Amino acid sequence: MYHNQLDSFPENFLWGAASAAYQVEGAWNEDGKGASIWDAFSKIPEKTFEETNGDVAVDHYHHYKEDIAYMKKMGLKAYRFSVSWSRILPQGEGEINEKGLDFYEALIDELLENNIEPILTLYHWDLPLALQKKYEGWESRHMIDAFENYCRILFNRFGKKITYWVTMNEQNVFIPLGYRFAAHPPAVTDLERMYKANHIVNLANAKAICLFHEMVPDGKIGPSYGYGPMYPLTSDPQDVLAAENGEAFNNDWWLDVYCKGRYPRFVMKYLKSLGIAPEVTLEDEKLLKAAKPDFLGINYYHGGTAKQNRIEKPEEEITKQFSKTDPYLMQPKSEQALNPEVPLFNGVENPCLQKTEWGWEIDPVGFRVALRRVQAKYDLPILVTENGLGAQDVLTENLEIHDSYRIEYLKEHLLELRKALTDGVDIIGYCAWSFTDLLSWLNGYKKRYGFVYINRDEHEEKDLRRIPKDSFYWYKKIISKNGESIK
Repeated sequence: MYHNQLDSFPENFLWGAASAAYQVEGAWNEDGKGASIWDAFSKIPEKTFEETNGDVAVDHYHHYKEDIAYMKKMGLKAYRFSVSWSRILPQGEGEINEKGLDFYEALIDELLENNIEPILTLYHWDLPLALQKKYEGWESRHMIDAFENYCRILFNRFGKKITYWVTMNEQNVFIPLGYRFAAHPPAVTDLERMYKANHIVNLANAKAICLFHEMVPDGKIGPSYGYGPMYPLTSDPQDVLAAENGEAFNNDWWLDVYCKGRYPRFVMKYLKSLGIAPEVTLEDEKLLKAAKPDFLGINYYHGGTAKQNRIEKPEEEITKQFSKTDPYLMQPKSEQALNPEVPLFNGVENPCLQKTEWGWEIDPVGFRVALRRVQAKYDLPILVTENGLGAQDVLTENLEIHDSYRIEYLKEHLLELRKALTDGVDIIGYCAWSFTDLLSWLNGYKKRYGFVYINRDEHEEKDLRRIPKDSFYWYKKIISKNGESIK
């Protein structure tokens, strides 16, 4: 769709930036905080880049006033942050740590005093370690009540101060990485357990939303999902069908539950045939149906490309090696369940797109596609909760960071955002990832995302000095003109 003129951003558009507790706070065992699964996992040898962890991170816990001062200088309208569950409840349940609540109240009050809208994320991957040990984490239904109790504490304390709340951050990331690929805690490789844990997270999310609407009737709440549209590699109908399968498997499986209160028919039927579908009771169905999000958070970085599955259309190298017999077909059914995508689609690189240093495809038009698809399918207001570029920034001798590549990346994505808004997508705001540099979960401090450089690396904390990058001043101008310079 071509527009002669693009619509202006709404006057109350939330120009923001984001972070996550484990990645910025540090103070991992101060003031009564309990350990999280990441506090333990990051200390297992070879699990993270050069053994980095969040014990100190960028020390936002002690520098939050300084960081918010930079937010004010930038003109930021909103700041999305997460609460560390184990800072509030050291054991995940039971006795409340008042010092933890005091920290977040001070953070929220400082934001409000500087006219910055706080957006609170309830869960950004740092589950209390005590709950992992006691219940096996998200594999137990006890977690539903534990999460509800944790949320109740925050709703009660901050419900009158915060309008926008996010329940789960990127469930479609932390569940597969934790339970299928063992790249995140609890480092499991079991698809049946993965789908069981995923279902319990869905129930906890629904319980939190229902409770929120009781306790904070004037607020807005919704999950934050890492969405990437699926493209067919070619116009071959088989590739188009493969992309449909990929969209259903990679996106509908998660979003339909959030927004429609039910699992998608096609994917559920397929998982049942493999014997790995979660058990869904009648009470579960009622709870999922009852939870109505007020908006949908979208984290966008890239999508995916699919061609016909390699069973029906083996790739050339496989054909040569196995004489047209895919090794997948020689596996018993139980083994096939280890790779459930194989009969559905074959994920491939997109030949039309460039990549970042970390191999992520750069696709600003896909941002518009993503927003359009989500709006059309679920018809909810959208809050962009993450979008950004990870890169190896260089601090010059003059203490400057010339990150023109980040500016170009964000400029192209914001242009597509404005086009999507002009198309008719209902967009509340945009939170770039991230405000300051932070600990990248598995990539240490080498992979930087922030508008503000933090003077530290993998090996030493140095002075943790905050230094605005060129992108800081660029985004400041964007905000001051409410996006009118994006054309």
